[in-house]
Amino acid sequence: MKLNYRSVWISDVHLGTRGCKAEYLLDFLDHIDCQRLYLVGDIVDFWKLKNGFYWPALHNAIVRKVMALATTGTEVIYIPGNHDEVFRGYIGTVFNGIALQERAVHETADGRRFLVVHGDEFDGVVCTSRWLAMLGSEAYDFLIAVNRWFNIGRRILGFPYWSMSAYIKHKVKNAVNFIFDFERALLHAAEEQGLDGVICGHIHHAAIHDNDRGIRYCNTGDWVESCTALAETADGTISIIRWVEDSARLLEDPLLETCPDHGRLAPAN
Repeated sequence: MKLNYRSVWISDVHLGTRGCKAEYLLDFLDHIDCQRLYLVGDIVDFWKLKNGFYWPALHNAIVRKVMALATTGTEVIYIPGNHDEVFRGYIGTVFNGIALQERAVHETADGRRFLVVHGDEFDGVVCTSRWLAMLGSEAYDFLIAVNRWFNIGRRILGFPYWSMSAYIKHKVKNAVNFIFDFERALLHAAEEQGLDGVICGHIHHAAIHDNDRGIRYCNTGDWVESCTALAETADGTISIIRWVEDSARLLEDPLLETCPDHGRLAPAN
């Protein structure tokens, strides 16, 4: 069964790292049809590849799948992030049907217009202290590695997956403040351009919500921990898809659709 969407956004895949949940992403891509696919940065992690080459067959399969989509009718737009910034040198070109852009403005089926950016240019640490950003990336990779072994033990004992880094991000005050400031900066940029909202990645935290002026913030999440994407249905509704949690129900019952506020499932009207 194929899930049909008008548009899909994915980001922060981090191909080339052991933390990438490539099997889940490939499964997701195999089960969707969409008119437009946005790759919203950090698809390939060149920061990590510089420290040692890691590129299993599954990562190749994802690249081939995206290229296949681009050559069989799906418009694919690649907006590079900080981990794949090498591609920013090719902005404005088209490679195997994939258009590289610095940013985009997406118009939904119901006429709303969204700024689409990776988001690292709104991250003060990345912009002003590259060495600190890279140190933070290494610390994050360490947490992911520890979390991988921790969850092997949880699986053996019959417990579900649990994300240590996500827990830390939501509990540590500075991390919460960073997310708030990041969202506020992006919403301000969208509002300044007269747009209805923003769609971004970068911070590995999927979310959809409005500010007090009705400007909508949408974050794609990632494919390292949460395995999340954003999808637009034919009526212009944008929802979070949490593939690990929602895939079975989405595929088994076509009358279910994702809710636009938090991505859980509800019966379609």
